Amino acid sequence: MKMYILIKDEVPDELAPVIAAHASLAAYRQFEKDVDMQTWVNGIFKKVVCRVNEKEFERAREADKQLTLKESVLDNQEVALAFCPRKVYPKAFRFFRMWRPKNSE
Repeated sequence: MKMYILIKDEVPDELAPVIAAHASLAAYRQFEKDVDMQTWVNGIFKKVVCRVNEKEFERAREADKQLTLKESVLDNQEVALAFCPRKVYPKAFRFFRMWRPKNSE
């Protein structure tokens, strides 16, 4: 079981750690009664944080049990998607890039 957090690639690197932390907590609060969330919480807490472009972001939004995060310091722009943990994600998730600072790619 793992939780995916997808952060848009135009988000400044210095905001990504805070956005990922907010996304994890927001997903927990949104889905805390979900069976998959309970299994994850009582397990290893595995998370995958990825950098996605706009097209990938919109495609991922089609998956169920997810929420969209906005960032107030970026004029409430949508910046991330957080997904309730699960064992199996749509195939496209395997191709998302792991998040790394832009200057290290």
